[in-house]
Amino acid sequence: MSHESPAGPERHESPSTSASPAGPERHESPPGPERPAGPELGDVVVGVDGSPSARTAALWAAAEAEHRGGTLHLVHAADTDRRAFWTDAETLQAVREAGRDLLIRTADAVHRRFPELTVTRELSRQEPVAGLRAAARDRGTIVVGSRGLGGFSALLLGSVGLDVAARAEAPVVVVRGEADRPGTGSVTAAVRDADDLDWLLLAAAEAEARKASLRLVSVWNVLTHVGSVATMLDDLDAIAHRRVRETKDLADRVRERHPRLVVGHRVETGTSTPGILIEASRGTDLIVMGRGRRPLGVGPALGRVAHALIHHAHCPVEIVPSVPVARGEEP
Repeated sequence: MSHESPAGPERHESPSTSASPAGPERHESPPGPERPAGPELGDVVVGVDGSPSARTAALWAAAEAEHRGGTLHLVHAADTDRRAFWTDAETLQAVREAGRDLLIRTADAVHRRFPELTVTRELSRQEPVAGLRAAARDRGTIVVGSRGLGGFSALLLGSVGLDVAARAEAPVVVVRGEADRPGTGSVTAAVRDADDLDWLLLAAAEAEARKASLRLVSVWNVLTHVGSVATMLDDLDAIAHRRVRETKDLADRVRERHPRLVVGHRVETGTSTPGILIEASRGTDLIVMGRGRRPLGVGPALGRVAHALIHHAHCPVEIVPSVPVARGEEP
């Protein structure tokens, strides 16, 4: 992460006029009616870069912030700290001005759709991954589009979106699917076992904020167990029944914490975990899964299932930091 100058990144709460150049610029829109806060969910931070995908992500993030009764933070990472080593002052100033204009235009688009939502704008001097992580820290959710321009252009190759999803301390949503896709009134959580309860409660809070139901989907992939030590001690049918019991137990524990939430659960059997979950994404508004760590603890990482969902799901995908993954297939 690059070092910031004492003035810090430019922050604005729109709409208003700019403050003096000596300190951070702040603008604030009139707050909407007081609504209960969502401490489990926090505010929403979205990366904007001028691409159609980022605009779609900003509007999705605005709706999410409104569901939560929180604030939307628009962040444009201009990467001027790094560019300053080889770029002249005039070009850097042009980059800053373009970033400010983009943030203002995006905030205006959000306010036309969500007039009561409080929106802040931040022009970060860091590169996109560091800028988004710094803006969210562990207090909110980061939202990015599935394609981008400039610093976000390589999302499909994983240089920004996947890096944020793999390393951010906060949950990360990659907005996928058609912008005008009709809502289904459901949130889907891709679960494996009892260790998923920590992040699953956040998925439950997401569903409650949306006044939606929560569906737990667990995939029992027979190819994962064939030839393993487990099959020496137990037959495949017993393993499958254990997965069903574990999924039901998870659903029951969520119901205990969220008694008003409608919670369903099912176990799908197949040979392609990513394929089953991608198909499940057709019938839900959001699919959520936990992000573990590699079994040997060598840093945070996304497994092939998360990669597949981020690239191919039919709805937004939320990756939530989770406890280490100790066995079986990485999420």
